Amino acid sequence: MMKLDKQLAKGSHELILLKLLSRQDMYGYQLIQQMALLSEDVFCMSQGSLYPFLHSLEDKGLITSYTQMESGRERRFYHLTHAGQRALREKEEQWGIYTRAMARILGGVQE
Repeated sequence: MMKLDKQLAKGSHELILLKLLSRQDMYGYQLIQQMALLSEDVFCMSQGSLYPFLHSLEDKGLITSYTQMESGRERRFYHLTHAGQRALREKEEQWGIYTRAMARILGGVQE
């Protein structure tokens, strides 16, 4: 499989994380696994890349975190806030505009 340009992937990480957290609260490793699984390994993040990203989303008020015991381990779960839900809707709208424009440029879609 061809490797995706890191710059293309980098711009998508915030949208992907917000979308995953809109479905359910998750802990860090679970986010990494779901991102890879649902994208068929196109989008992969290391823990070293993920946690600074999550802290940034927390600083922006888009997510909150809490600890909870799971399988005998204390895990930090991340939760999408109301501001995060609004940001997700805006990013999904922007993504739609972007992908339609790229499809027109690349010749895949006629409107």
